[in-house]
Order: sequence, then structure tokens, then C-alpha cells
Amino acid sequence: MGTIYVAWGTALRKMGLEPFIPPYSSKRTLSLGAKYSPEAICLPYKLILGNFIEALQGGADMVAMISSPGICRLGEYGQSIKNVLKELGYEDKYIELQLYDGFAGMWRFMNELGVTNPITIINVLIIGVNKVFTMDKLEKVLSFYRAREITPGTAEKAFNKGTKWVYEADTLRELRKAEKRAVEEIRKTPIDKNRDILYVDITGEIYLVLDYFSNQNVLRELGKMGVQTRRSLTVSGFLRDAIIPKWMKKKNLETHLERAPKLARPWLKRDIGGDALEVISDVHFANRQKKDGIIHISPFTCMPEIMSQNIFPKMRENVDIPILPLIMDEQTGKAGYLTRLEAFVDLMRRKKRKREMELKNK
Repeated sequence: MGTIYVAWGTALRKMGLEPFIPPYSSKRTLSLGAKYSPEAICLPYKLILGNFIEALQGGADMVAMISSPGICRLGEYGQSIKNVLKELGYEDKYIELQLYDGFAGMWRFMNELGVTNPITIINVLIIGVNKVFTMDKLEKVLSFYRAREITPGTAEKAFNKGTKWVYEADTLRELRKAEKRAVEEIRKTPIDKNRDILYVDITGEIYLVLDYFSNQNVLRELGKMGVQTRRSLTVSGFLRDAIIPKWMKKKNLETHLERAPKLARPWLKRDIGGDALEVISDVHFANRQKKDGIIHISPFTCMPEIMSQNIFPKMRENVDIPILPLIMDEQTGKAGYLTRLEAFVDLMRRKKRKREMELKNK
């Protein structure tokens, strides 16, 4: 899922284990996952299962899956994937992490892997969490330069170099050096300072928001069109909400999950599963921040996100921001998806020019 392997790989190395990084998600991954999945299950499930099969075929001794107590099918992934792997002959190669149990859940997970030294566990948690925040910072820098770069792909090449340096860092000191070096590398990208930039938030189901393959690299495509993006759901934001205790957070810093019920309340008064409550609040927040638009990405058959999309028309009575829903599955074709993106960008540019003209004539 995106660059999460950077933190997980380091954590496993610090535990004295060898991380197996399977090939990044591809059509083969999706084909493998879809072959052994229930027909109506969502895209993230198929890709995770495909990732696991590729890893086990490649020689991994164990695969790990997070579990969720929330009202979302994610809570059912674990047992279902475990059953499939058993049928494929990979019994006793699956382990589960109760992620919403915070640090206590991660502690139990590491104990199951044979890591019981408290100092080792603390060091693992510190370096792993810091790498998550570092990678999200690099993604923000990348988004700025990708929307302005003169030669498409330059900033991403620099970002990929930086990702490698961050992954190889084994201590906090090395991580700080790698982060500084990576940011400097991305900032070398030649840019057009006069380019007309649009600002768009990306929201939806967290896996699709973060995973390049499943969202067909929407951030890259938007960058080519002069759009600077901000993902409303990130792994670092998830850690602030679900893992890091309140006493360790900065005072007066409202997290994404804490903000969601307040901003979503006029249209949605309770959590209905998945990221639906956060999505509705993200539309309100993006409108309040005067963003040029917001894109909602969701997997086909995801009920919470379907509910979100059905609330959008009602929201248009109170919010003026353009909203583009994108529904993804294994049948999604790139040509049609790009056409919709281009039309949405044209719409935002016309709306922006109209707004500028109105302000000029006042």
C-alpha cells in the first residue's frame, strides 16, 4: 500500500527478521487475488491477497494482516484470507495484527514473532513510526514539485531515490540525514514558477487513496496537468488517530478523525463504516479551505463509500466545491478514467477563471 513497506521493512530488520518485499502490485497481482476472491469483494482485498500469494510463492515464511473491529469488511479480511491461504497449501504462514489496540497490539504482534526484549520493541516502534511521518512529508514535497516541473517525471525520480535512502536508514540519526538529503534532491527539480496551479484534495477509501496501482496513479496524472494534490487520508494521520496515545500528541492539534464528526454532522451524524464519515467531513473541509476541487476514490461495491457518494448531491446545497467520484475495480480502463480527469481539471480551471474575473470586476 503506497510506501508503507519502507516503515514495515525497517521494523522487521530491527527485530532481527528478514523483510521480504514482494513485487509492487501489478496486473499479475490483481489477477492472482481476483482468482481466489469472492466475486463481490472490494479491490483492496483482491490486491492484498494477491500480494500475499506472490510473497509466499517468492519464499516468504510468514505474511501479516491487520484486523479492524470497525463496521467495514476489513474486519472479515483476516479469516477469509487465512482460509484461502490454507486451501492453497500455506497453512500456519499467516499472522494477524490487532492494529486498533494501539501500541499494546503492536507489542503482542512482535511477541508472536519472537521479539520480547522491551528495548528492541521500543526502538522498533520509534524508527517505524518516524519513517511513516518522513515518507508522508516527502510525498507532500513531491506533490508541490510534480505540479510545477518542466520535464514530467523528474520530481518522481528524485522521490524514488529519496525513498531508497530513507528505507536504508537504520537509526533516527541516519533517518534525519536521509530525509534532509531526499528533500534537497526533490527540490533540485527545475520548475515553472509561473504555471497556473490548481489545488485538489484526494479523499475516499484509505487503501485506494494511498496505493498507486489501485488508483491508477491519480496523483501523477494530476501533477502532469498542473494540479497540486493533498491526500486527506495518510498513514501518519492514521497513526495519530489509532496508535499514538493522546498524551504523546501535540496539544491543540486536532486529528483527522477528531475533526470528522463535527464537520460531517450536518449531513451524516454517525459512523457508518469504512472512511465514510471522514470523507463527508473532507468535502466540507476542502470547501472551507477554498480548494479548487476534491476527488473521491472508492472501490467498487464498498458500501460506506457508496453511501458517501449518495450524500454528495445534498452537500452541493451548502458547498460550492466541484467533486469528482472515481470508482475503481479490476475492470477500470485507463483511457476513460483519464478523460474524466481531464474534463474535471478543465471544469476547475473555468470555475477558477470565472471567480477571478468576478473579483476583478468588483
